[in-house]
Amino acid sequence: MSGIKALCVYCGSNPGADPAFIDTAQRFGKILAENGVRLVYGGGSIGLMGALASSVIEHGGEVTGIIPEFLTTQERPRQLAQELIVTRDMHERKRTMFERADGFVALPGGLGTLEELVEQMTWAQLGRHKKPILIVNTNGFWQPLLALIAHMRALGLVPEPSRGVDLLVAERIDEVLPAVREAARGVAEAEKAMAVPAERL
Repeated sequence: MSGIKALCVYCGSNPGADPAFIDTAQRFGKILAENGVRLVYGGGSIGLMGALASSVIEHGGEVTGIIPEFLTTQERPRQLAQELIVTRDMHERKRTMFERADGFVALPGGLGTLEELVEQMTWAQLGRHKKPILIVNTNGFWQPLLALIAHMRALGLVPEPSRGVDLLVAERIDEVLPAVREAARGVAEAEKAMAVPAERL
């Protein structure tokens, strides 16, 4: 059976208007470090990404940053990360993040965060992987997405969780690790890998 040794965390390269977003990122970084779970993230040193990575490092944890070359001037890759991988493009970045992580967590973020989250959900729905996917619903941030998914499901456009992706939701940051660990408990190592090379979506 599988455990959670590394988590890929998607979140904003901006801090957002709600102070709770930064606080959540910092507290989650501390939780990851204290539980020996490596952070795999987008590699930036600003916004929520920077707060998260800084917190992991400050509390003695391990960080892998993965960033495409064209973003290195915009998001300032974090040099303190024990491992920094610069990829040729976004496709290689996302594939590398997938390969390095045992599950996926989405904190608040913008379009990039949403795109990465939905891509993992789509791959899971298509049977490409069984890694857990969880959103942290800080102050109801993801409520509109949850409402949209429910709307699409009611209209028969999205399958029920039993036949598609079981998107986990945590209202509090201390619920995240227990939830993803429980979800990963029944996933064999072989089921983590993408069935065939990921498409260049």
